[in-house]
Amino acid sequence: MKKVKVWISAARLRTLPLSVSGILAGSAYALINGYFDIGIFTLSIATTLVLQILSNFANDYGDGVKGTDNEDRVGPMRALQSGIISDKQMKKAIIASSFIAFILAVSLIYVAFGSENLMYTLAFIALGLLAIYAAIKYTVGTTAYGYRGLGDVFVFLFFGLVSVMGAYFLYSLKLDSLILFPAIAIGLLSTAVLNLNNMRDQESDRKAGKNTLVVKLGNTKAKKYHFTIIVVAFVSFVAYLYFLENPLQYISLIGFIPLFIHLVKVKKNTNPKALDPELKKVALSTFAIALLHIILSVGF
Repeated sequence: MKKVKVWISAARLRTLPLSVSGILAGSAYALINGYFDIGIFTLSIATTLVLQILSNFANDYGDGVKGTDNEDRVGPMRALQSGIISDKQMKKAIIASSFIAFILAVSLIYVAFGSENLMYTLAFIALGLLAIYAAIKYTVGTTAYGYRGLGDVFVFLFFGLVSVMGAYFLYSLKLDSLILFPAIAIGLLSTAVLNLNNMRDQESDRKAGKNTLVVKLGNTKAKKYHFTIIVVAFVSFVAYLYFLENPLQYISLIGFIPLFIHLVKVKKNTNPKALDPELKKVALSTFAIALLHIILSVGF
């Protein structure tokens, strides 16, 4: 039973709502334009959830074998760090998750494109493989990009641009300029979660040689960066809602209220441990914004 709990902990369930926020935002825009399909929606959510769990397992493995997850770490104890799950067991879980993610991605692509649109099919299969690779390489291996301060870039790309725009394309087989606004907003809010995580773990990461962007910037600049990406996300989402020309959609901005309260707390923060509960607030606020948006898009 204890081992089951550790596996559940390793899956990091609290990260899952954030991971599907981009799918919800892209699906909302599809609903607005009359392209929604329940099969595509279901498979998109399933694929994204498995990719996120894969990423969490790989992160646990990569930081565990490198010794980054140690007694200096501020956040909750990880699976490998606890000693209850071995590195070999975690590696098997990564392989299994990769296989499931690939099968789900192929199924999604088939439902979206059928036996036609060969170029779209090949492009999205390549994108799916790239997503699996990116999920693993964040902390795994000697060239792990999370250890070189590139995690923010990849989170913005995959949680924002790829997730939102990719979801919309699966429904509509086309893109337009307006979809870029929610993609930027969700991408930046997702990046804010990573930045907050790295602010919390700044000292332990520095000692372990994990050169995140926060380690490179320092605490003061990291706070300014955090403030900037959340404000830009807000502006981008407001601009998007403005062009939708539906006053009801502004209700989804309620999700930004906790984020602005959060910014005040981050500004005043002097204790990294106090940032841990803020992670959940930013992630759930992002999810709330996307969820409200898709609910308000029904019957648009």
